[in-house]
Parts: sequence; C-alpha cells; structure tokens
Amino acid sequence: MTDNTRRTFFGKIAALGTFVTGARLLGQQTSNAGNSATTPAMPQGTPRSSNAGHHIDDGIYYFSGTGSNDGYPKEDHVVVTDPFEKHVTRTMDALKKSVERAGSNMDNILHLQVFLCLPLAEGIATPTGKARFDAHKAQYDALNKIYGTYFSPGKAPSRACMAVEWIPGDSLIEIVGSAKVVDATAPTDK
Repeated sequence: MTDNTRRTFFGKIAALGTFVTGARLLGQQTSNAGNSATTPAMPQGTPRSSNAGHHIDDGIYYFSGTGSNDGYPKEDHVVVTDPFEKHVTRTMDALKKSVERAGSNMDNILHLQVFLCLPLAEGIATPTGKARFDAHKAQYDALNKIYGTYFSPGKAPSRACMAVEWIPGDSLIEIVGSAKVVDATAPTDK
C-alpha cells in the first residue's frame, strides 16, 4: 500500500467512524444554530480582536485574547509606551464587557490566564537580569492592585500569570479564560 492509499484508507475509516458515532472530526467546530437559547452567538460585525476565539459550550463561556485595545476604535488605542496601569484597566474593562455580553459576570469567571510583557519599542531599553525580574514584578504588583477591584470579596477566580516576550495589538497584557454563563438569554449585541 502506498502512503497516499494508506492515508486515504484511514481517512475513510475515520469518516465512517465519525458518521456512525456522531462524533466530530478533529479540527471541526460545531455551529450554535438551533441551540441559541443556551448558547447565544457573539455579535456580528465586531472587530476580530474583541471576540476572536470566544464561544459558549455547555454553559461555559470561553474567551481568548482579551487585551487593552479590544473594543476600542483605532483612534483610541493605547500603545506600549502608555502606562502599564492603563493597559490593565482597559483590559479588565474589556473582559467585563465581554463576559456580561455572554450572559455572565466577573464573579462567575472560573479561571484566567494572564500574560504580561514589557514594552518593546524603539528608544526603550529592554532590561536584563535582575532589572528584568524587577520590571516584571512591578507589573505583577500593579496588576494585582487593579485586578482585585473587579471582583466581589472572595470571588476572584483561580489565575495563572506569565511573563511573555510579546503580545499582539500593542497591548502589554492579555487574558484568556472561562466563565459560567448565568443568563443564557442575555442580549449579545451590547
């Protein structure tokens, strides 16, 4: 059997198995059509960065790539040279709007992954060694001061925080996570 014939044979077997069991093929996504009462679609026509990768599955809202410029028009974007605190506040505001649009709220967030990066721009020296550690620690401390104000006491979700080299979209912070949907009938066009 040649490689192409073998590949074709196993592809047909996988397709048959998928058909028989009703399972999804790897890499396929299901549509929310016919299930909109429990899984509202995200609004159409919004910028890619404000809802790319966001979806609801089995009552859980999964969001990805929420950064400091999400939901803001181009003329109101922050840049990497703006204060880190401004990046955090705008990211948390965008996250809050996103979870509310999906029928949840900040207190129903289950888990977050927070990515921070130092500004990479012409004319800004990138720290090394202990200075780099100190710069990331200062960002982490600034994040925590603002972050806690978005949750009711004792309701902050589990969280992982990582320093990365670069984040797209001129943001110094990006958040990924999930939230329990508490209002499946919430309007999604806010």
